[in-house]
Amino acid sequence: MKKYTNTGSKDTRSGFGAGMTELGQKNENVVALCADLIGSLKFDDFKKNHPERFFQIGIAEANMIGIAAGLTIGGKIPFTGTFANFSTGRVYDQIRQSVAYSDKNVKICASHAGLTLGEDGATHQILEDIGLMKMLPGMTVINTCDYNQTKAATLALADHHGPAYLRFGRPVVPNFTPADESFVIGKAIMLSEGTDVTIVATGHLVWEALVAAEALEAKGISAEVINVHTIKPLDEEAILKSLAKTKCIVTAEEHNILGGLGESISRVLALNHPAPQEFVAVNDSFGESGTPAQLMDKYKLNNEAIVEAVERVIKRK
Repeated sequence: MKKYTNTGSKDTRSGFGAGMTELGQKNENVVALCADLIGSLKFDDFKKNHPERFFQIGIAEANMIGIAAGLTIGGKIPFTGTFANFSTGRVYDQIRQSVAYSDKNVKICASHAGLTLGEDGATHQILEDIGLMKMLPGMTVINTCDYNQTKAATLALADHHGPAYLRFGRPVVPNFTPADESFVIGKAIMLSEGTDVTIVATGHLVWEALVAAEALEAKGISAEVINVHTIKPLDEEAILKSLAKTKCIVTAEEHNILGGLGESISRVLALNHPAPQEFVAVNDSFGESGTPAQLMDKYKLNNEAIVEAVERVIKRK
């Protein structure tokens, strides 16, 4: 099994900020819009270096989406930024009508996603956003796992034409993907090959899946780990190829068990290769206040939960 090393823990939102800083220098059509959260979204450098291309909209997220849609008509590539809850649930009508239905080249970038928003609690956490966004026709949905991948995804989105949702987080997490690894929208990444079970993970659960795979190896279980950073379009070929070998699958995500990556993969299995599947996800509930680590443990979004899910699914083969 290939070993991945934490090269220094960083927050994924800082990867977004680094990507925006680079885009500001490389692409004069890139503009940034923020809903009163410059520091939280790491827009500081972009604002400082390109004030003429930065728009502080204030706490008016619906207006921000409408302005972004309008800017695309003039050839601009707008990146909007606020918390994931406010990026999606609060402005779903504007996203549906002005961005998705109109096929506008808007990049909706969302920090503080999932339970790991932490102490701000359930009103600010969102566990439904992947489901909301993937159901919109033409919407690309990306959920990155670490700093390097978030930066790479941000850069890739500037070259991708069409509506897109980029989801990342607040807490410091292991940074383990190569800094020079190319980011191809819609293509999953094989992290380690195995023969007994396929583990498909996204976002913060990718590192946990790698830790789980090491624990499973010590138990004599060979786990194949796949990083699915793009929820839509989903790399069905990679999933089916792995499943043909392992005959069972575990999906892991920091999202509601309903509507997320796991359900997308269930559809692929139902249509192509029915097989046992276990889910590591929030079991249809809201979150609560607590540190990110406390919440991930309480809601069983960790490597121990992945190991348990693997042991269950193997028994069902």
